[in-house]
Amino acid sequence: MNEIGFPGLGLDPILIDSTAFTVLGREVKWYGIIICLGMILAYCYALSRAKYEGIKTDDLIDLALALMIFGIAGARLYYVIFEIDRFVATGGTFFSNLWNTIVNIFSIHSGGLAIFGGIIAGFFTAMVVARIKKIRFPILLDVLAPSVMIGQMIGRWGNFMNGEAYGVETTLPWRMSITQVLSSGFKSTTIEVHPTFLYESLWNLVGFIVIAILYKKKNFHGQWLCFYLAWYGLGRMLIEGLRTDSLMIGPFRVSQLLAAAICVAGVVLLVLGTVKAKKEAK
Repeated sequence: MNEIGFPGLGLDPILIDSTAFTVLGREVKWYGIIICLGMILAYCYALSRAKYEGIKTDDLIDLALALMIFGIAGARLYYVIFEIDRFVATGGTFFSNLWNTIVNIFSIHSGGLAIFGGIIAGFFTAMVVARIKKIRFPILLDVLAPSVMIGQMIGRWGNFMNGEAYGVETTLPWRMSITQVLSSGFKSTTIEVHPTFLYESLWNLVGFIVIAILYKKKNFHGQWLCFYLAWYGLGRMLIEGLRTDSLMIGPFRVSQLLAAAICVAGVVLLVLGTVKAKKEAK
């Protein structure tokens, strides 16, 4: 449990338990509930855009199920790859270590998902489904881009409930205070940090609003996917630099490098697509 507050805004700390309730002795975490809520809201929005784009509801349902499975798998795989030492079991026989390592990797309930892994896996899943269902891939990506933003915007609050994904210490007025509280009642030292989970949630909210308002005014199919890449990439690149829990390759933050790359790719594709659309309109 954690005591979390925003002292600069006059919001006193409140005790937050990451467990919502238990079922048959198994803890159900707020993180999972919030992620599921984000998925549901993302699907509802995608459904409205799919109808506008002429995509069948049944096809979208099939896609949603595939994205849920492979997106979570991708998010887990991405995290495991860059934190493999946390999952490799040692100290036993070869086969017991192998088995325990496999169990650790599949124990998603213990935490460890990375958004970029889910995005990458989701992209290729959507590509395959679009091919099977004979849906124009750029149009499908336009439907999915703002929907993903909804999922990310809501999902980041799961990090809040876990007391994680925060940044370095700061004295800014909107700083967040966090104190870990153990079951014994012992409290860790209070730290006041950047609420990076909130930064990313709000960044996605603004990006979603822009797309939602301008969606029907797009110049070419795939435009909103390009905008998403540029917008989210820029925000994540800046926010990642503040975080204290980044996945690393040597001295480099993996997600920050990837965010910078997709931001550049998004800008380039957006410019090229717009220029091409204007030429074709002449």
